[in-house]
Amino acid sequence: MPMKQFCLFLISYFIFHISVAFSQKTAEDFHNNGIEKAKAKEYKSAIEDFNKAIELSPESAPSYYNRGLAKSDLKDFVGAIKDYTKAIELKPDYLFAYLNRGIVNSELGFYKNAISDYTEVLKLKSDYAAAYMNRGVAKYNIGDQTSACDDWRKAEALGFAQAQDMIKQSCK
Repeated sequence: MPMKQFCLFLISYFIFHISVAFSQKTAEDFHNNGIEKAKAKEYKSAIEDFNKAIELSPESAPSYYNRGLAKSDLKDFVGAIKDYTKAIELKPDYLFAYLNRGIVNSELGFYKNAISDYTEVLKLKSDYAAAYMNRGVAKYNIGDQTSACDDWRKAEALGFAQAQDMIKQSCK
């Protein structure tokens, strides 16, 4: 191979590899793309991006959490619970993972699990009115009306206006 052709080959080889290196996406890129796609309600595509983010960074609690949100929006509640659980395993103080796992547990009728999740939320943030409200609903659904009313009163005291309706309907 003559010298001129060899030099052209080397230049094109380096240009190719440099462009490949700069075009590779990071876990953060995939995660952020997934969030944007979820905002656009492109949940399946968002899940694909979160999968890639997790593949590149398997310890990313936010990627599991956000994939759980997308799965929940697609009504894949079992998959969502698995992702929220993994996010909590990676980040034990992940308040919103507990909160959303509680919501999904309630949706599936797993009220005792939901109560546990909302209780964890309240350990992390004792003035979270929505957690009191939701825990009250779960308690009511397992027949614990007294405790449900206590939670709704706490939610109301914290400014959760809809708690008044539950108190009027169900509490003495």
